[in-house]
Amino acid sequence: MNWVKKHKILTAIIIVVLLAIIGGAAGGGKKSTSTTASNSTTKQTTTKTETKDQTARIGDTARDGKFEFVVKSVQCGQPSVGTNQYLTKQAQGQFCLLTVTVKNIGTEAQYFDASSQYMYDAAGNKFSADSQASSYANPDGSTFLNQINPGNSVSGVIVFDLPKDKTPTTAELHDSSLSGGVKVTIN
Repeated sequence: MNWVKKHKILTAIIIVVLLAIIGGAAGGGKKSTSTTASNSTTKQTTTKTETKDQTARIGDTARDGKFEFVVKSVQCGQPSVGTNQYLTKQAQGQFCLLTVTVKNIGTEAQYFDASSQYMYDAAGNKFSADSQASSYANPDGSTFLNQINPGNSVSGVIVFDLPKDKTPTTAELHDSSLSGGVKVTIN
């Protein structure tokens, strides 16, 4: 292998590692929920903190880390996505389009990354988002490759390529590649 190829491979590895570190530093992790119970006869207050898997449905608000998600719809059976003959991608099976709104509820800007999002079918098969198809499905470019500032939100489509005979049942949405994620029932 010549020096140029080794240099390109090393550069790609360094970029991947840096993106993982940045994603972790940006604040992933499971979201804890706190509940407070008060006993009126003893006037004591007890605080209980627990981590639980939260499952939302289409139209519900679901949170993971610094992002609040609302899945608007899911549409499967698309053979391709894109805006013209040059910016079109054909599905290996079928494209499933997950339309979402993502709001930054944190205190600093953060990137939303389509490649950190997943779909599952009833058998538990995990499907990754197709980043290229997602960019073609969002031609304005304002949704998934730009930072979302605190308090701002974006809406767009995340594209998944599933076999034609599969139906998604759940989406798992993450604020970063290292976060715990939140599940949304989509069937």
